[in-house]
Amino acid sequence: MNPHNTQEKMRAMRLKTMAELYQQSLANNMYGQYSVDEVMSTLIDAEWEERQQRKITNLTKRAGFRQQAAPTDIDYHPDRGLDKTLMGRLLSLRFIKKAENLIITGPTGTGKSWLGQAIGRQACLMLLKTRYFVTARFFDEAKLAKLDGSWPKLLQTLYKTDLLILDDFGLHPMDPADRQLLLDLIETRHGDASTIFCSQIPVSGWHKLIGEGTIADAILDRVVYSSHRIELKGESLRKKNSLNQ
Repeated sequence: MNPHNTQEKMRAMRLKTMAELYQQSLANNMYGQYSVDEVMSTLIDAEWEERQQRKITNLTKRAGFRQQAAPTDIDYHPDRGLDKTLMGRLLSLRFIKKAENLIITGPTGTGKSWLGQAIGRQACLMLLKTRYFVTARFFDEAKLAKLDGSWPKLLQTLYKTDLLILDDFGLHPMDPADRQLLLDLIETRHGDASTIFCSQIPVSGWHKLIGEGTIADAILDRVVYSSHRIELKGESLRKKNSLNQ
């Protein structure tokens, strides 16, 4: 057996981590007391773990999060009105497996965006395709896609996205083009994928902010009745953490 040839074959098969660990093991006699099965198991586990971490890194990068939010850093202070049991269920991601939605509402600064992105981060850790958009920017991107003919391709990409996060939903008035794009998006994903909506506007005000009764009815019928809800309370976290305090 030629160890050099074995390493080159591993690299040719894109088993880079295995090749590097194999080289180290030969140089340092790391596994001299191991059986062949144990050595192979160690090499394969190292390659597997590195690939999983690479997938997580790529999914997180493609998600486009604005904040480094992590589930382990969620603040459950009683003033926030955040139910720890509900969050435990949501962080299990069963709602994504069931293609259910989540609506997070509350005053500005209460951590809606951060919480939505923390759940998104958890989805990436579980190897689920995730995308984050500020809603206004999503509409801008979708309108450009409409103009250049790539909207069907973008819509198909979003259909295959396990979790879509629409942040600052309803922060700006919707024009007719926005309403139609939102309806297309919701209809395409309804029953097959999950969406998180983060909004300062209570759900009771969504019909008015969407406008055009028939389209608003169609959108809300597909969103609201299949959604879990979190209503955050308390004062602005930005104010509490202000440098001037």
